[in-house]
This record gives sequence, structure tokens and C-alpha cells, in this order.
Amino acid sequence: MGWWQIDADTLAGSRFVVSPLAETVASLKALERGTAAHTGAHPGERAWLDAHLPAYRARQAADPLTALLVRSAFGRFWNADFITPPPSGCGDREPAFEDEVVRIRETSPERAREDLLLSVEGPLPARLNRSDLPERAAAVLEWVWTEAVLPYWPRRRRLIEADVVARTAQLSQGGWASALSDMRPGMRWLGGSRLQITTRAGPLNPSQVIPGVRLMFVPVTPHTGWVSWQADRYAVVYPCAGALADTDRARVPEPLRALLGPARAGVLVLLGAPKSTTQLVALTGQGLGSVGRHLKVLLDAGLIRRRRSGRSVLYFRTEAGEALVRAGDPAEDLAG
Repeated sequence: MGWWQIDADTLAGSRFVVSPLAETVASLKALERGTAAHTGAHPGERAWLDAHLPAYRARQAADPLTALLVRSAFGRFWNADFITPPPSGCGDREPAFEDEVVRIRETSPERAREDLLLSVEGPLPARLNRSDLPERAAAVLEWVWTEAVLPYWPRRRRLIEADVVARTAQLSQGGWASALSDMRPGMRWLGGSRLQITTRAGPLNPSQVIPGVRLMFVPVTPHTGWVSWQADRYAVVYPCAGALADTDRARVPEPLRALLGPARAGVLVLLGAPKSTTQLVALTGQGLGSVGRHLKVLLDAGLIRRRRSGRSVLYFRTEAGEALVRAGDPAEDLAG
């Protein structure tokens, strides 16, 4: 079992970070894995793979050396550290992908080979004994970012921001033990200032005392995650909560769209699980004023209710709202 012992100042100074590079690395892992048919994957990820997997496989087939590099970098139990650096952004500013990927390109060839020795758990393939590995890793990540992440980034960022809002609310209600324990498999708060980061023991998952470091929690939309550290930066990369990642399932039935209008109907459909105004703004892409007006109309109509939870006000569907959503969905009639 690997754990980090975190002092109070480190935990108090920790923060959630949006990282385009982490999202791109997670997407590269999903493309390399080639399937979303595992627990936790959602329809959006499967559709995304259908759209981009053929081009990715064609690219890798045309460049077998880079294909070998990617396979080697994502080992069974560990990633090559140089390809998963902790975010380098400062303050509340989202780092640009172009600035983050430079760190990979500037990795020394010696460091890249050392990291790969750990991820492959054995001798380094002879074909990887070369000096252009960091450049090749940066190039394939730039391709994934441009072709398969950037076109979806505004929506993915909204999902990530909504996850941060949800985690922050969870933190205010249940403390760190509640907020951290369901972030990623094998991770939970042990007490005694210890955060379990994995159930696996071994030299790649050492228990560490990490006072005075910069601790970051980095949500990504593909169903994957990892931990990484460099110098005084430690990062936990974790998948967005399923209720948020599954918004592709929040299809707005056409009759409901016609009755309430697409924007207001979309808000009602999303309220199958309680959400705050901030979450709704992030998930829908609508402005705060627009979401507020939709909520007022739905409240006045008795289709939703609200309740306070810590510092947040959460909205959720009433029985009347549930019945209206079901009535507007022909699939529900067939299922019944």
C-alpha cells in the first residue's frame, strides 16, 4: 500500500487545477487502450473513440517507433514520469497546452530512458535507446490535442469545472475524508494525516512524508487517473465524477424540448441529481442569469425544489418534474 503523509499546511494550500496537458495524456491513454468497454466508461467516451481511434491507429502504424514509445510509457502499474508531469500553472490561471508540453519536449533523453525503464518493468527495448524520445512524445501529444481534444475542449472544460464545484461542496460538507475517498480507485483518507494513493505496494508506490509541497488535484474527463510528482509538485489526476461525465446520457426528449424550450428543458433533465446553479452554468454553457431565470420558472411551476447544503443551494426535480421528463421520453414508454 502506498500513502502520502500530508501536513496541515500542505492540505490547506492544496487546490484543484485544470490542465489541458493532463486531459490530453488521459485521452492518449484512452486511445492507446482502444476501448471504453470497462467499468465507469460513459457513452460520450465510446462515441469519441469511434470518431478518433481509426486515425490514431493509422498514425501509430505509420510511425512504429512512436507506437512502441507510447506502449512502453504506459506500463501496467506505472507511467513514465516525463510524460505525466504535474501541472505547472500558477495562481488561478489555466496553463496553455503549448506551455505545458514544452516541459516534455525539454526532458533530457537520459531522463526519458530512465523513466521508461520503470514503466516497462524490465530492459528497455533496443529501439528506444535513442535521443529523440522526448520530441516524439511531445509530437504525439500535440497530435492528440489538436485532432481529438481541442475540438471538444470547451465542453470538457465545463465538465471539469463542474466536477471541481461538486468536490468543493463535498469538501465543505464532509471534509477532506469525504472529498478524497472516492476520487480514484484505491485512494482514501487513512487518518493520521495519511492519504492512501494506491492499494499496491512496491518501489513505484512508496509511502512518503511530503511536508511543504504543492499538492494539486487534477480532474480529467476520460475514465483514467494517475499520481505524479516532480521536485515539490505533487498531483493526483482523477476522472470526473460519473454523474457529471455521463451528461451525454442527459438527452432532452423532443416533446419536452418543444414544451419548455431546449435550454429550460435541458436544465430540468440535468436535475435528475441535485446540482447547484454554478454546476448548471458549467454543464450547460448558459450564462448565470439565464440559468437563474430557468430555475425560477421551474420552481414556480412546481417541477423542481431547492435545499441548502452547506454553502450551496441545490436544485432537484419534484415528482411532477420526474413525471414530466418521463412523459416526454418515448423510450420510457417502451421500457414501461
